[in-house]
Amino acid sequence: MTSVARPSQAGRSTPQPEHPAQRRVLTVLVLCQALSGAGLAAGITVGALLAERMLGSTSLAGLPSALFTGGAALGSLGIGRLCQRWGRRPGLALGYAAGAAGSLGVVLAAVADSVPLLFVSLLVYGSGTAANLLARYAGADLASPARRGRAVSTVLFATTFGAVIGPNLVHMTGNWAHAWGIPRLAGPFLLATAAYGAASLALAVLLRPDPLLLARERAAEEEATAEPGSAAQTAGRTDARGLATGTAVMVLTQLVMIAVMTMTPVHMQAHGHGTQATGLVIALHVGAMYLPSPLTGLLVDRIGRLWLAAASGTTLLAAGALAALAPPHSVAALATALVLLGLGWNFGLVSGTALITDALPVATRARTQGLVDVGISLAGATGGAASGAVVAGAGFPALGLTGGLLAVLLTPLALLRLRAGSRKGAASRVQPDPSEGH
Repeated sequence: MTSVARPSQAGRSTPQPEHPAQRRVLTVLVLCQALSGAGLAAGITVGALLAERMLGSTSLAGLPSALFTGGAALGSLGIGRLCQRWGRRPGLALGYAAGAAGSLGVVLAAVADSVPLLFVSLLVYGSGTAANLLARYAGADLASPARRGRAVSTVLFATTFGAVIGPNLVHMTGNWAHAWGIPRLAGPFLLATAAYGAASLALAVLLRPDPLLLARERAAEEEATAEPGSAAQTAGRTDARGLATGTAVMVLTQLVMIAVMTMTPVHMQAHGHGTQATGLVIALHVGAMYLPSPLTGLLVDRIGRLWLAAASGTTLLAAGALAALAPPHSVAALATALVLLGLGWNFGLVSGTALITDALPVATRARTQGLVDVGISLAGATGGAASGAVVAGAGFPALGLTGGLLAVLLTPLALLRLRAGSRKGAASRVQPDPSEGH
């Protein structure tokens, strides 16, 4: 049996054969992510607008983002524990099902004009967001160290289909909702109910065998047959430095992305843009969050996790600066800023996820990944809650500039880690598998 070395612990990874079940696992995850992406897009596109209408205050328009990202934190904790005990399939399926229930609750809250029901429903809706993000870890469970970035990016890329289509259906779903006597802004949440429900059913039926349970079996076999002191026997240890770095990268990118993204629709509406223009800008943003994933995953595996983390900081700085300087009546300028915002988030999420997975032993992987995503969700909740107050007090340009300056802290963090690694003679990337023909 081939031994496995985590790239954060060794400069060169011993080639590990692809597990026969990996292709099926990725196929099922791609299907479920394509469905759930439409559910994810609903809260991003109209959540702040719906809250502004129901609450009558721009300063509180960031609350929906804070609530469903706070719900994602709770969902990440619960899903992570379920996955740790029972495997990826039951944990993710229940997360998607909760997202469907929360989406339906938002629709009912809009019909009844009930703010308390809206808040509770947005919290539950956040579980769908948690499942959507945690699914990326499932894609990496059976991947060899040299292909983890690409496995993660494949799952993220699949979200593009639903997440880009969803915002462009705001007008259509609003018309459907209006025809049924439901407020127009609740229309996208009708789509989210169906999308999350379908993803839950598909994952519960099709994700067999379970990738995490298979990974545990494989790790146990390797450890039992390994030489004393070999990489397979030391793979049960957590790389605390890699874990801390990966967490910091994802937490900071999530905080900045959520803060700027949340208030963009409100900023656009305040300057005369309609829901179609807003939907287009958000669709381009969400596309940039997920569409570059295959290339990002390849770069993470070839160039290195930390180099892409550094690129995340500089890209988010550019996004924040452009958002601050963009003429408010220019859809093109705002769209460009949001595309850069999504791209910077993508760099941070893929590189951070690879760092986290490299650092964790399979025995405790799911629980720790869930805790990491709790931190990511809480960062998003903080950004969402603060964004409305910042815009109300200092304006949208101040929000963009502040976010960019916060994000650029990632660049020196990553470069310092690279320098420390080079001093120890440890490479910061996984060497390509020679059997892949590169």
